[in-house]
Amino acid sequence: MSGIQILQDILIVLLAGYMTIDQNGLVIMSWFPVIVGTITGLIMGDLPTALTIAGTFQLMMLGVAALGGASAPNYGLATIVGIFIAVRTGSGIKSAIAVGLPVGLLAIQLEVIARIIVNFLAHKMLGDVQKHDFQKMRRAAWWGPALFSLQTALPAILIVFWGADVVKFILDVVPSWVTNGLTVAGGMLPVVGVGMLLRYMPVKKFLSYIIVGFVLAAYLKIDVLGVALIGFAAAYWYFLSESKKVSQVATNAGTVEDEGDDYDE
Repeated sequence: MSGIQILQDILIVLLAGYMTIDQNGLVIMSWFPVIVGTITGLIMGDLPTALTIAGTFQLMMLGVAALGGASAPNYGLATIVGIFIAVRTGSGIKSAIAVGLPVGLLAIQLEVIARIIVNFLAHKMLGDVQKHDFQKMRRAAWWGPALFSLQTALPAILIVFWGADVVKFILDVVPSWVTNGLTVAGGMLPVVGVGMLLRYMPVKKFLSYIIVGFVLAAYLKIDVLGVALIGFAAAYWYFLSESKKVSQVATNAGTVEDEGDDYDE
């Protein structure tokens, strides 16, 4: 293994560990697949492949939210691991999905374990506060970010440092119909995500824009960036039109109020 590969392995593990800390704290980097996927692509030296995989996982997570105490698959970790496997082995997007999704699902169980431990840790810190032992409380507080970091760093370590063996073991043990099913699900989940997203959007109000976007993409074969730019132009035009209406209503209301004051006088 070359020095560059060793450096890539270390950076991938650090990225996976920091992603969770950032998600639960600073939120500088964001844990979204397109963000961590871009960084992973820069680390691995294959940005086009990374963005393709990251875009796939990003579409999968549309409409999926971990509300309350619920847990959702860690698509950020799945993206990092999937890109690492695809670039390092040259196996493509199917292997990225087949390996990344199980790792993302594994992170759910590790997250539950981390939350349970942190719950006991929080009670211990509360006891330290009641005893006015603030220094001990501060030391204990560091275990929280460390535990949440390990829930993504540990799977990354398994894949990165025992990647070939782990992947081979997973693909040998897991039946082919499961991996094929994951690939099919990977193609379906983006549609489900978009459908769930549309459910909470004012579709009836903007149905004409949706139809225009569909025609541009499906019939005129305009790529996603082109459709997005046209959509941005339409949204900007709509924003200016609505702002003008609001300003006009405010102006008319002010005029009516002034006329009422003059009448009172």
